[in-house]
Amino acid sequence: MTESIIELDVHGMTLYQARIAIDARLRRSCGAYRIRVIHGYRGGTSLRDGIRREYAGHPKVLRVELGLNPGETDLVLREW
Repeated sequence: MTESIIELDVHGMTLYQARIAIDARLRRSCGAYRIRVIHGYRGGTSLRDGIRREYAGHPKVLRVELGLNPGETDLVLREW
């Protein structure tokens, strides 16, 4: 059974480290329709903003969705 939403926690990572982790999950996202990146927001917004900027134009990401929780960003890979 394949997960439909993959959660990836990147708290405490630099943007470079987060990109490596997200890219690895994108490569192994077989069947998933979104990756929920949990980046937090109380320690600043540079990680959140960097992730949203980097993956808005990524070829595997249809769109970036902002959730109700400001510490999460969803990367939509395909429609449900």
